[in-house]
Amino acid sequence: MTTPNIPPASPAAPKRAQDYAAVRDWPGYFDLMLGKPARETLVAALSNFEKESTNPTDSRLAVDLGCGEGRDTLELLARGWTVHAIDAHPRALQLLTPRVPPDAESRYHPVLATFADARWPDRVDLFNASFSLPFCEPRDFAAVWRRIVSSIRPGGRFAGQLFGPRDGWATLPDRTHHPRTELDTLFDGFVLEELREEERPDSTHDGRPKPWHVFHIVARKRRP
Repeated sequence: MTTPNIPPASPAAPKRAQDYAAVRDWPGYFDLMLGKPARETLVAALSNFEKESTNPTDSRLAVDLGCGEGRDTLELLARGWTVHAIDAHPRALQLLTPRVPPDAESRYHPVLATFADARWPDRVDLFNASFSLPFCEPRDFAAVWRRIVSSIRPGGRFAGQLFGPRDGWATLPDRTHHPRTELDTLFDGFVLEELREEERPDSTHDGRPKPWHVFHIVARKRRP
C-alpha cells in the first residue's frame, strides 16, 4: 500500500498585538509592545504643548490611563512631566516601574486600578489614553468619560484612540465603540486639533479577518 504524500501543515504566523488584545491576554500584549516608541497621538499633543510654552521648564501633570508596559509614560517622564500611570493589570507596572530613570522616580506615580475604580488628580494638563478606552466596559464608559473631561484643565489636552462601529471587535460585549457622530458630543467643549479616522482590513495570526476602525484624537479643552 502506497503512503499518500501529504504536505506538512503550514506553521501559524506569529501572534500579533491584536491577537493578545482580542482575548485580553495583557501579559502577552505587554511583552510584545515592550520597547516600542510612544504613540503618535501623544507625540502630537506634546508637540502642541511645546509650541505654546514660553518656559521650557514648566511643570506639567499627565494621566496615562491604560499605561501598559509604559511606552507613553516613559516618553512623558523623559520630557519632564509628572505622570500618574494607571493600569488594571499588575504585569504592566511590573514591567514599567523598573525602567523609570532614577531622576524621574519622584514624578512617577503608578496606580493599579480598573477604569471604573481608578482615581487621578482633579486638574491635569494632559489625559492620555492610547488604545485603552475601547476596553472600558460599556456600562462604565459614560461615568469614566465624565471624570476624564472634568479633570482636564482649560487649555489642557486629551490624546488617544476610540474605536468605531465597523471595527472587528464591535460585536464583543465588553468593548466600547462610537460612531463618528458621537464624537462631537464627547468632545463638546474641546477643539479637535487632530481627528484622523483609520479604516482598513487586517487579520489575526491564523488568518481570521480583523478589520480596524479607529479614531486617532488630539483635543484641546477650550478656555472659558
